[in-house]
Amino acid sequence: MFSEQKRDPTYGLSFPDTYQEAPFHDQNWQLVRVLPGKKAFLWTYEMEGQLWINVKVDPEWGRFWREKYKSVIPGYHQNKDHWNTIIMDGSVPDEDVKRMIAESYDLVTDTPTKRIYEAVKKIPRGKVATYAQVAAMAGNPRMCRAVGNALHRNPDPDNIPCYRVVNSKGALADEFVFGGAGVQRSLLEADGIEVIEDRVDLKKYGI
Repeated sequence: MFSEQKRDPTYGLSFPDTYQEAPFHDQNWQLVRVLPGKKAFLWTYEMEGQLWINVKVDPEWGRFWREKYKSVIPGYHQNKDHWNTIIMDGSVPDEDVKRMIAESYDLVTDTPTKRIYEAVKKIPRGKVATYAQVAAMAGNPRMCRAVGNALHRNPDPDNIPCYRVVNSKGALADEFVFGGAGVQRSLLEADGIEVIEDRVDLKKYGI
């Protein structure tokens, strides 16, 4: 998986929007970052004749991996609760190294907007959800305004059915949101949802 001579984190670079750079004077330290935020989720470097890598962790999982493998230790030169270091001495199976790298990638790309879009994807055909419900599904019931902002910037309308989100009274969004008058209504009706005076019966169609 890794070339020890080049410290090439091939698996880390297999994830979407990732790139490698060496931002420090010491070329021994290589980082793999993810766009658009340029957050690093994988550090590679040589220490004591071994390749070491740093990965971001959920604190509970961080402790789990440290207890499972002696070669997984608190993050070297980083926050000990949120980063682990894996000493690549062959004692940690490749599949678990890959899993830890994947978890690190997921953690740095897990933004509120991403969680909102994932929540909207879970609204089934023939149902609607309110802004508050989507916010709760995304992990923070208080970010209703963020839900509205995310829906306005929907990057993938074909796969993120934002038209299935209505306000707390079942009312549809302003006409401009979906590209024109009646668009949200038409999309909902195509799902089999009845719209009366620009409102949906939440008792009947709410999730």
